[in-house]
Amino acid sequence: MAEGVRIAQSADVAADAVIGEGSSIWHLAQVREGVTLGKDCVVGRGAYIGSGVRLGNACKVQNYALVYEPASLADGVFIGPAAVLTNDTYPRAVNPDLSLKSAHDWQPVGVTIHEGASIGARAVCVAPVTIGAWATVAAGAVVTKDVPDFALVAGVPARRIGWVGPAGHRLEADDDGRWRCPVTGELFEASGPEDDPTTTLRKVDA
Repeated sequence: MAEGVRIAQSADVAADAVIGEGSSIWHLAQVREGVTLGKDCVVGRGAYIGSGVRLGNACKVQNYALVYEPASLADGVFIGPAAVLTNDTYPRAVNPDLSLKSAHDWQPVGVTIHEGASIGARAVCVAPVTIGAWATVAAGAVVTKDVPDFALVAGVPARRIGWVGPAGHRLEADDDGRWRCPVTGELFEASGPEDDPTTTLRKVDA
């Protein structure tokens, strides 16, 4: 076991799961076969990490979140309490003939989350979707389409309602048509009009 790893006695961690240095897995959490956790990750009470899921460094999966395979999380991703990353586009317990579905009767699809992004409490990401770097999914949102970098999305289904920077705060429009982080002062530039759902954001030099 890597140095500094803490696993609660009541947690269920597969023998072949790779747990990075300094990571913690708390009470009643389940980490399945083939999982890879990077350094300094935290898996909260009652959370579930599905088979083969990969987490980067410094990820935090809060209490009772469900991260189903084949999800992939980059460094610094936050998964809020009771959030769900799904893996079945057409969920059914049975086949059309009412026979019980087996693992061979469906193809799992995953949620991909890029660096620094946050998924709010009780939000649902319906696979297959990609959440861009430093994006924020508001609590209770249902994500059915890809989310651009730095986007703030909310609602059912989720729609972009603004932009956020790496500090997590909502960006503010300035007089030059750019966006500024009120915490760090970082500047961002949009690729198109604010009301266009295809608009993206990129960081620019001050």
